[in-house]
Amino acid sequence: MNTMNVFFTAALIILPALALMFSAFYTFKKRMEGKPARKVMRVNLVTFLILIVMVSICAFAVSAANEPVAAPEATAQAAEAAEATAPASSSDKGLGLLAAGLVTAISGIGGGIAVAAGAPAAIAATSEDPKSFGKSLIFVALGESIALYGVVISILILNKV
Repeated sequence: MNTMNVFFTAALIILPALALMFSAFYTFKKRMEGKPARKVMRVNLVTFLILIVMVSICAFAVSAANEPVAAPEATAQAAEAAEATAPASSSDKGLGLLAAGLVTAISGIGGGIAVAAGAPAAIAATSEDPKSFGKSLIFVALGESIALYGVVISILILNKV
């Protein structure tokens, strides 16, 4: 393992931990100062997006550093035959795992937002008219199904890789 791989592996471990600790500390500090939760959440969202970009760049750099370099005397037929019989490369597996993780995360966030909006409205509608329980339950289940669709897609991606 060369020094670049050690550097990027350390960055993949240390940077997310530092970013999450900063985000938690900032959130706690600003909430104690009485700042609105919406403003504090913006900082957390920006930190999360920057963290995703940094981890993706580090993961791509490590996978690119591990790619084997083809010999110049290899012919096109030999390269095609080796490509057809060889299993997927480590970068393909890494990108597949990254895609599955992103699909699950984004669909989970979307499902959480949908349930956060639908569940209180369903509870309020049920408290006013108990006969509307079935209809309101359907709307909450639709929000939860977004996350389930994301999990199904990520399972399909993992089976493909």
